[in-house]
Amino acid sequence: MPYQILADAVLAVHVAIVVFVVGGLVLILVGNRLGWHWVNRRGFRYLHLLAIGVVVLQAWLGVLCPLTTLEMWLRAEAGEAGYTGSFVQHWLQRLLYYEAPPWVFIVAYSLFGLAVLFAWWKFPPGKGSGRQ
Repeated sequence: MPYQILADAVLAVHVAIVVFVVGGLVLILVGNRLGWHWVNRRGFRYLHLLAIGVVVLQAWLGVLCPLTTLEMWLRAEAGEAGYTGSFVQHWLQRLLYYEAPPWVFIVAYSLFGLAVLFAWWKFPPGKGSGRQ
């Protein structure tokens, strides 16, 4: 039972990171248009860049995300086969995991990373709002 709870917690953290990476870019772009100064705080921007940087690097290196690896190990320790289990696990997995050839993920993550770099160029961190 503790392994399944830990696996669900890892999955929830994984989903939160995905929401941070995707939602963070949306907040940066929309926030600069609406004059929200906090979206350009250096800490937020550096953490966001680091998060997508790790995703892109893993994709290019063909490395499975450590959170996925940890979750799968915890589920195996819980005696689970694959991704069956609790309600939380079931729905969060449907949101996060999907099947596609590896090149699709490399292209998608790389394009998203380029969008983040564009946001850095267009709305540099620490420059206040970007009603430019």
